[in-house]
Amino acid sequence: MIPTTRGVIPTVTARTAAKRTRIRVLRAAGLAGLLALATACTGDTPSAPTAVVDRGTVSNGVSASGSLVSITQQNLGFADRGQIAELFVKVGDAVQAGQPLARLDAAAARSQLASAQAKLDQQRASLGKLTGGNSVEAAQAALDSARKILDATRGQVAATDAADASAVDRAKVQLDFDKKQLELAERQLQKDRKACAASMAAPSASSKKTLLGLGGAEGTPDSSTANSAASPPAATPQQDAATSTDPSCTAIPTDQQAVQTAKGAVIQSQTALDAAEHQRDTDRASGRVSVANAESTASDARSQLDSAGNDAPADVDVQDAVVRDAENAVADAQQAVDNTVLRAPVAGTVSAITGAVGDFVAAAGGAAPLAPGTDARIPAAVGMGDAAATSDSGGAFITLNDLQTFQLVVPFEESDAAKVRPNQRVDVTVDAVPGLTSPGTVVAVAPTADQISGVVSYYATIVLTQVDPQLKDGQTAQADVLTEVADDVLRVPAAAVRQENGRSVSVPGPDGQPATREFTPGLVGDSFTEVRSGLDEGQQVLLPQATVEASANGGGNGRRGG
Repeated sequence: MIPTTRGVIPTVTARTAAKRTRIRVLRAAGLAGLLALATACTGDTPSAPTAVVDRGTVSNGVSASGSLVSITQQNLGFADRGQIAELFVKVGDAVQAGQPLARLDAAAARSQLASAQAKLDQQRASLGKLTGGNSVEAAQAALDSARKILDATRGQVAATDAADASAVDRAKVQLDFDKKQLELAERQLQKDRKACAASMAAPSASSKKTLLGLGGAEGTPDSSTANSAASPPAATPQQDAATSTDPSCTAIPTDQQAVQTAKGAVIQSQTALDAAEHQRDTDRASGRVSVANAESTASDARSQLDSAGNDAPADVDVQDAVVRDAENAVADAQQAVDNTVLRAPVAGTVSAITGAVGDFVAAAGGAAPLAPGTDARIPAAVGMGDAAATSDSGGAFITLNDLQTFQLVVPFEESDAAKVRPNQRVDVTVDAVPGLTSPGTVVAVAPTADQISGVVSYYATIVLTQVDPQLKDGQTAQADVLTEVADDVLRVPAAAVRQENGRSVSVPGPDGQPATREFTPGLVGDSFTEVRSGLDEGQQVLLPQATVEASANGGGNGRRGG
């Protein structure tokens, strides 16, 4: 399976602008709510807007964008190339670990396994001959086994050759038949052309009467009529009408189409014959190699039988090693047979299938870069480019995804990445699903940097702790990492805090004039500032614009909204 680029590569400017926009929106939304509670509800001119010191969460953070990907992705393929014999699943199917997904044609692999097993039997028999003192019997058994293999190989080669010969004969018969059909079609075309030409040359009975009438009474043609008889007259309307209704003339287009069809059939038959002859020649060459190998094995067995009485004790160790090598060959051949069935290594959902029954697939290869802290890939969309897109598939035949859990792999510029830590809370928003915010957690941050659009960045992996059915693999998302969080603390809106020292606010005084109140700040967040001491819960504070209004008007009425 070849993946495509997903998502948008964020730049420092885009991330910073998005972050500032979000902060402004949060502040505006928070202050609008507070002002709605604090301003006057009468028809009079509203009093100076105030905000309320309350308890809640104070936080600040950093943001970056990327693409949602499944928490795990398995790019599956066969260990060896082959022809797809069966497909057991389709795209969208949910599968369990160990479930068969597809199968290759295993005829060649099973033949190799049978050959390896026969050689193992032969070597074990040779070892038994040495260790059991029945060297002659063991050698004879090995020879018998080798001869059986040779006979079976010859029989298989002969059967294959007979089948190929039959296929060639059938192709020849078909080609001869198609050539005869072409010849008949061409004859019919020539026949109708001649008949049509004759029809056009011979005038009809009515034409003759017309010609005779031009000269007077029948049998007394005048000189002009005689001259006309000496040379073929031009076609008359009556002759054209006769031609258009003559069966031979009307059959010519059909005859021409039949000729073209017959020519196409001849070409197809010739191609089929060439393919059958090529297959026959290939199988014959392969069969000669197989027979030669089997004859060599039988010859070796015969030699061992001839020298059975001359084995030295050291030959036992040598033969034991040969047996172990043969056992390894059988294990490899069995593994090759097992590898013709592709099974799901984990539970998941089939997201891609590259191939159909009858197609030849190559052996799988390649690997995708993994995200920090997980087994999932880094999406090509976050800066890896075409190289990552190519390696992302790795020659995959079937791709499995865990669509029950998603993660986000995003790059943070170095100044933001320094604030990101594992286990930090994250708010994830998706462009395609407005209004949805999914909670997440930072899993890990890459220890090394990557150059993304010329900016030094570090990848961070974020796992969603809750998954909404509206989320899908590949959607563009923004991660807002809460780098500092204080829950259930006394807080004051950041807009009300004096910027010059960051530790005082204006409150309504007894005389209606703004009064300065010092307080001890804690965490300074994007929208709120934590209050350690100096302010009380429920206390009202003036917003900056309220202070400006009071100064311009020389005071205020001190009224607070309900």
